[in-house]
Amino acid sequence: MGQLLQLYQWLIGGVLLGWILRRILPPFVPVWIGKFLFWVGVPIGIFVFLRQADLSGEIWLAPVVAWIAIVLGASLAWLWMSRKRRLSPVNENSWSRATQGSFILSSMVGNTGYIGFPVILSLVGTQYFGWAVFYDGLGSAIGAYGLGVLLAARFGLETQNPLALMIVMFKNPALWSLGFSLLSRDVSLPNQVEQILQFIAWGMIALSLILMGMRLSQLSSWRYLKQASVSLSIKMLIVPLVMGTILSMLGVDGSPLLIMVLLMATPPAFATLVLAEAFNLDRELTVTTLAVGSVALLVTLPLWLLIFG
Repeated sequence: MGQLLQLYQWLIGGVLLGWILRRILPPFVPVWIGKFLFWVGVPIGIFVFLRQADLSGEIWLAPVVAWIAIVLGASLAWLWMSRKRRLSPVNENSWSRATQGSFILSSMVGNTGYIGFPVILSLVGTQYFGWAVFYDGLGSAIGAYGLGVLLAARFGLETQNPLALMIVMFKNPALWSLGFSLLSRDVSLPNQVEQILQFIAWGMIALSLILMGMRLSQLSSWRYLKQASVSLSIKMLIVPLVMGTILSMLGVDGSPLLIMVLLMATPPAFATLVLAEAFNLDRELTVTTLAVGSVALLVTLPLWLLIFG
């Protein structure tokens, strides 16, 4: 309970600070912060925390579970959407191809980086952080800019070459940082250097929460609240509960199980907004799922700790 309250202080405090700063600072500041975190901040955090992580055991299971969760979320979203359109043909216009694409993306790809990493570090610690990095780098990132791009191109009006967005996946500095961290784990650094890197890494985590608050302050669409609630129920409740139960039955337990469940239960990734804007999907539905999902996380976290913690 103490760790959870501390995490809430981090989440609410960081997001609230970002919300306030967004109304004071120029509009270009969130863009700069986002680019800085993408190219510098997140890679530094991965490098530092992965040096302390225990990579023994079946860590390869993390990206496998990530991909199963992504496919399961997309499949459930497709089934629910198809049934809804079949039973309510009168409201078919509310399920345009653009809306369908955003609905599926929001149901399958989670924010395992900016939100997942702070949650894991606060509740589980650094020992098993490698599971989170593998889940995000080899699962969520590829799912967003791989399968996500293909789905966005299928349902949206293509305004950008899909191949160009898929190349983003391979240029992702987080993946390069993951590889470099694995190769340099045995290289010892002076204690003072380690402490400085630790300070910087935790600073990047705090900055990511501030950025989230800045971005959420720009989200003001609530017209698709019903569709967003269904998408979030699939993404943040059904998939984690089903996958967590199956993993428990297969003998996975302890911190690895909790980490994967928490990452599956994260709100939709900001990558869904990037894809919605690039391929002319339903931006209103996307921003609604981002805003509601971020708030819902505060309610669902105790649930997963109670069941799988």
